[in-house]
Amino acid sequence: MKVMRPRPLVNRPTVTVVIPCYNYGRYLPEAVNSALSQEMVEVDVIVVDDASTDGSAAIAWGLAAADPRVSVVHHGQNQGHIATYNDGLSRARGRYVTLLSADDVIAPGALGRAVALMEANPNVGMVYGLPKDFVDQPPPVALHGRTTWTVWEGSRWLALACARGRNFILSPEVVMRTETVLSVGAYSASLPHSGDLEYWLRAAASWDVGRVNGPVQAFYRVHGNNMHQTEFAAAAVDLQHRLEAFRVLEDVRFPITSEKRVRQLRRAKGALSKEASHLGAREVIRGGSLETAIELRKFIECLQDVPGNVYRANALQARITRVSRGGRPRPATSAAEFVRSQLERVRWRLWAMTGIS
Repeated sequence: MKVMRPRPLVNRPTVTVVIPCYNYGRYLPEAVNSALSQEMVEVDVIVVDDASTDGSAAIAWGLAAADPRVSVVHHGQNQGHIATYNDGLSRARGRYVTLLSADDVIAPGALGRAVALMEANPNVGMVYGLPKDFVDQPPPVALHGRTTWTVWEGSRWLALACARGRNFILSPEVVMRTETVLSVGAYSASLPHSGDLEYWLRAAASWDVGRVNGPVQAFYRVHGNNMHQTEFAAAAVDLQHRLEAFRVLEDVRFPITSEKRVRQLRRAKGALSKEASHLGAREVIRGGSLETAIELRKFIECLQDVPGNVYRANALQARITRVSRGGRPRPATSAAEFVRSQLERVRWRLWAMTGIS
């Protein structure tokens, strides 16, 4: 891992912003304008409307009529978000490309900062940064502040992701080389929730990974229609989908040795097992849903070849049984949960500063 000072751009690289849209027409102008207003780069925007029923296509065509940098692809039939991603990415003309949901916003100057990192580091195929949640309007951010770059060898970043069992990236903050996208291939239609994690893993297997530290790189809109808040809200379901993403390491075509694939997958399973154990214990201690704790225990049991897995499943079941019979969590258990909650706060801060938690 290398941390370095940014270098300024000496040219204006081309960046394609792909905006998949399904019934988000009310947000589309803000997303498109956030792309067109980027400095230091030449931007073109491709809006891919996936057969929206709210007039999104008409709004997109209006935006295209107002600015020649905007083009529109309209699906006559709904194809789903993964197919829409792949359709848009396949049409990218810029040297770099980013995928922006129609309800999200690119932060001012973000594309220039990300592209500058890749221009200075030819082996970096993917750059991310700090995303910031918002509800109604993106909050104001400092336009000038301390910025650094972090660059990991792809294999090192891949190992960190497996060791944590997590996706460090929210999504709208990612900018990639179009060459990287072409080499990695399409998003997997079999992974509607964790396809982005699987995609980052594939990218890191062949390319180095960079991060812009300091300024906000993208704004992620939080509302009731977010997919992770509707279809994939349950903790056990989220863990299961992450596991399926990490199973890309079982594919013999994954570009690392078979020994490393086996080792990294085992590490990912171990991290997911520990997280499920912690979440299950927290649910029991805080008087939450025992059904959720049971689902988490079942998830732990489904993992194979993970050291300590049987102990974790049995310990969680013991807590569930104790509380279901009217008992209370032991003081030591509650104390351990408090320590874990404090560690989670530290990890969150580390993620905000470094992109790794």
